[in-house]
Amino acid sequence: MTGKSLKIGVLTFHRCINYGSYWQARCLVEGLRGRGHDAVLLDHVSPEVNSRELRCAFQPQLPVRTPRSDHPAYGRKTRTFLQAQEGLPLSRRFDLDTGAPTEAFDAVVVGSDEVWNFQHPWFGGKSLFFGERLGARLVSYAASFGNHDAQAGMDPFWADLLRRFSAISVRDENARQLVSQALGIEPAMVLDPCLQFAGEIPDATAAGDSAYAVVYGHTFPDWFVPQVRGWADAEGLRLVSIGYRNDWADEQRIDAGPEEFNRLMAGAAAVATNYFHGCVFALRHGRPFACAATPYRRNKLRDLTAQVGAAAHLVDESATAETYRRLLGAPLDPAIPATIARLRQAGDAFLDRALA
Repeated sequence: MTGKSLKIGVLTFHRCINYGSYWQARCLVEGLRGRGHDAVLLDHVSPEVNSRELRCAFQPQLPVRTPRSDHPAYGRKTRTFLQAQEGLPLSRRFDLDTGAPTEAFDAVVVGSDEVWNFQHPWFGGKSLFFGERLGARLVSYAASFGNHDAQAGMDPFWADLLRRFSAISVRDENARQLVSQALGIEPAMVLDPCLQFAGEIPDATAAGDSAYAVVYGHTFPDWFVPQVRGWADAEGLRLVSIGYRNDWADEQRIDAGPEEFNRLMAGAAAVATNYFHGCVFALRHGRPFACAATPYRRNKLRDLTAQVGAAAHLVDESATAETYRRLLGAPLDPAIPATIARLRQAGDAFLDRALA
């Protein structure tokens, strides 16, 4: 770190019932604190957002409804998240739509996550994430537009808000193109906080041996399921589904909290996922992985795997059984952690400049 210690508010999706959202928020705020800053998460609240978040927590696969027999497990998962969230460094609460932080901050860091995704089902179009009502220097770290494609462009209203940021960094190529096209500047490309501040994620391992592989996500493509299932059977490995029901897995850990999620990821022989942070945690713990891209997550999955040199781990319908054996059964290419280390240096340099 260079420069003086700052009081920093971190603005992100810190109360989502989602492993990636929790861990990226925790890693970013704790990573900034580790750099000597007094950082807290800006604790915005909204009854509408809370209601929709809870509905999604219990019905994550709509229009397919959750069996009532799974409701207790999803309830335990939700309560574990709520408890974990209260343990994070938080500001005083304020209303998401009409309020503003009541504390004075030297800077507000907006990111990571899909904070600028106009198509997010309940956070889309919330002007706070574009700097409205924030009386401080504005910086973005690893911000994403999610599934809002660069070809769709950005309305001048939002571009004008982003021009008030003193420093902008994004975590994917899609976001880089959107910012570049709309603002005429080249934003920095940085790592997701879970990779940038990987030391904030414990090197935990699950109890017992590693004779299991993790399944993380839901609504997997029909062509992905038999390949992963066939690979696991051939290797004599159990498939453990974390956070969601996948009936093709051997074990359902629907009620896993954020800490258990990390332990299971760290102790797995491999990870099969269609989620962004499924890939991120496999990379964090050096686990072999295979990822199937879905339309909603295609941009960020494509750009993450390309960014760190792991594009081969993003599979499509043409992937063969041999491809799955190679991706799930062999150690990661040593060039991948080397690339992540180099990108981490770039992220440190951006934060040094942006918060100087």
